[in-house]
Amino acid sequence: METELNHMREYYEGGYTKEASWREAQLKGLRSFIIEKQEDIMNALLQDLGKHQVEAFRDEIGTLMKTLNLALKNLKKWMSAKKAELPKIALLTSAEIVPEPFGLVLIISSWNFPFGLSLEPVIGAVAAGNTVVLKPSELSPACSSVLASGLATYLDHKAIKVIQGGPQETQQLLHQRWDKIFFTGSAHVGRIVMSAAVNHLTPVTLELGGKCPAVVDSLSSSWDIEVAVKRIAVGKFGTCAGQACIAIDYVIVEKEYCSKLVELLKVWIKKMFGENPKHTKTISRIVNKHHFFRLKNLLADAKVNESVVYGGSMDEQDLFIEPTILVDPPLEASIMTEEIFGPLLPIITVGKIEDSIKFLRSRPKPLALYVFTKSQTLQRRILSETSSGSLTFNDAILQYAADTLPFGGVGESGFGMYHGKFSFDTFSHHKAIVRRSFLTDFWYRYPPWTLNKLQLLEVSYNYDYLGLLLVVLGLKKPSNRRHF
Repeated sequence: METELNHMREYYEGGYTKEASWREAQLKGLRSFIIEKQEDIMNALLQDLGKHQVEAFRDEIGTLMKTLNLALKNLKKWMSAKKAELPKIALLTSAEIVPEPFGLVLIISSWNFPFGLSLEPVIGAVAAGNTVVLKPSELSPACSSVLASGLATYLDHKAIKVIQGGPQETQQLLHQRWDKIFFTGSAHVGRIVMSAAVNHLTPVTLELGGKCPAVVDSLSSSWDIEVAVKRIAVGKFGTCAGQACIAIDYVIVEKEYCSKLVELLKVWIKKMFGENPKHTKTISRIVNKHHFFRLKNLLADAKVNESVVYGGSMDEQDLFIEPTILVDPPLEASIMTEEIFGPLLPIITVGKIEDSIKFLRSRPKPLALYVFTKSQTLQRRILSETSSGSLTFNDAILQYAADTLPFGGVGESGFGMYHGKFSFDTFSHHKAIVRRSFLTDFWYRYPPWTLNKLQLLEVSYNYDYLGLLLVVLGLKKPSNRRHF
């Protein structure tokens, strides 16, 4: 492995990946891969996760195509230097900010969106001019296989490689020296990645998760209520069966409004997924038996099980768990302290909706926060009094598909951002470049220090060029008079 990585470094140092033509060719190759292998991608997602082809296109293929088209359209603009202003004392000086690639980067992706969470960062890394090693998750083997064969065929194999395997291969990769590491996954593994990066002081982006809440205010309009409930249902059960870092983890609602919300959720779960969701094939399966039993154990506690008001059926053989609603499970139970990552939806009731703010502040900062309300006052309070990676009013998941918005966490939900140009910036070092003329020089920059030099320096930072000239000629007194 080390020899192979050294070859990739040598290829990078040869300057090939810094050329705009190389970057554009790789982005076009990725686009061809997604277009030409769309059926293989959908079949792999069905095999690994039971994803319906519509969900596969919505969450992975479609978003990737949109991102690639954006990158190809704006690549040269992103690569170009940006002028920067300088203080007045830097007369006849120009400055610019130049994005340059880090070098050899490692991307470790997750299993729940095997193509999206792998290729979104790859797009940014390639657009920025890096050589890339992608380590897809072993928990979605069919998708990993398609990625490995596809990228080897459609992209420059000297600069972009896919390494398959499990935890042992990941550990071997983390022991190597990288110029940037991008990780998507659990906070537990994120800490392992951070520990490994310390050895070489490697910069890291961590895309983690956490418990993403939805606050639901009492909505008076029947239309508003219907729309909110549909968006909550799809934001939980219709997004890889809740196996998504941005899926709604739990709902907070006023106690008197809870029963109405529950009844409407039941109606829309049946409309979306059928009377028997197991047979409609419109809801994804649990990724493997380990996660199936993890979710099953979340309901094992008697008090938690008593709080189930809808659903709860399971099929181990088919790795199926029915969309399940719980009302007020114990707050100390695992289902309310651990990220659920599955189709179980706890609803927590409060006396008044404003109490949700205190509840949110008492818990780790989530990757996403969703608030359904028409109250401008509540929106302002949520905005100013809570912290989250993103905040969406009156919808769920929508922010993930927006290339113009940064996607990333805060606190325990991760740090760093990507999507669109933010991906390019994440995989770029923004170098400051200064060019100075020999024609002018200000003598008061240099020792020995005098009161006059101090005053001239103050003027240099506070006045324009005309004001500075007047002070130097003695035609204007500086505003600050000091004495040694």
